[in-house]
Amino acid sequence: MVGCVIVFENTIIAEGYTSPYGEAHAEVNAIQSIRDPKVLEKSTLYVTLEPCSHFGKTPPCCDLIIAHKIPRVVIGCIDEHEKVCGKGISKLKAAGCEVIVGVLETECKIHHKRFFTYHSKKRPYIILKWAESKDGFIAPLNKTEIKPVWISNLSSRQLVHQWRAEEQAILIGANTVAQDNPRLTTREVEGPNPIRIVIDIKNTLPKSSQVFNSEAKTIKLTRSEIDPSKPLATQVCKALYLNKITSVIIEGGQKTLKAFINEDLWDEARIFTSDTYLKEGVKKPQLKGIPTKEIRIGSDSLNIILND
Repeated sequence: MVGCVIVFENTIIAEGYTSPYGEAHAEVNAIQSIRDPKVLEKSTLYVTLEPCSHFGKTPPCCDLIIAHKIPRVVIGCIDEHEKVCGKGISKLKAAGCEVIVGVLETECKIHHKRFFTYHSKKRPYIILKWAESKDGFIAPLNKTEIKPVWISNLSSRQLVHQWRAEEQAILIGANTVAQDNPRLTTREVEGPNPIRIVIDIKNTLPKSSQVFNSEAKTIKLTRSEIDPSKPLATQVCKALYLNKITSVIIEGGQKTLKAFINEDLWDEARIFTSDTYLKEGVKKPQLKGIPTKEIRIGSDSLNIILND
């Protein structure tokens, strides 16, 4: 979400952030929270992303800023969307507003990485996630029950549910549904459930699978979207882009994870390593990237890796 603060005489007098899709933007929410609009004529508006200058689901934020005669606007980074991309800045300057661009630009670009990835690469921001044993396996070879086998600890699993609440979608393959029958919800934390994406090319998964229940929306990708003879991840990314999915966690099994790794279609990997040993099982995917941090979560170790 875009963030906005308004400052008057070195004091923050208003804050705002983007409402759900189709509703008010950050600048609108901040401006409308002020009781005395006259102070805006002597205020500075700070915003993480360039204000929009076109009519979309809402009117242009630039027009509202200009209408309230806000004399100074500080922008973190330019909006790379083709409908904006500098036009908001030009419009504000043409109206006599002092505009400063690039303050904490790197931080703002990281904050808006999902938005930029979706518009520049025409795909969602992709997070790979898995848990592996100390000896490098992500699942046992044989299972006696159709349910998940937990490798990570409870605290790690709760964190994963928090991540689900922060991303728009979560994706798994048909094998994971058949073997684990997961729900893919955020039941361990308070927060919205992600859209569930299931790759079921043969369209054979039973409707009774928990992933198709009414707890959250589910999109199933079958042969109409996926051609088995072509690269899998590329086709999935196209389908997700067409469904306006801006971010997705890949929680699939080895086959699904390897498809995204082999086609170099991932941005970030979050890997839990437990202190348990499986001795045999499904081997972990091999990944090249830039390790950014390692975090201890009880008996687990969480490594976050960025795609270089």
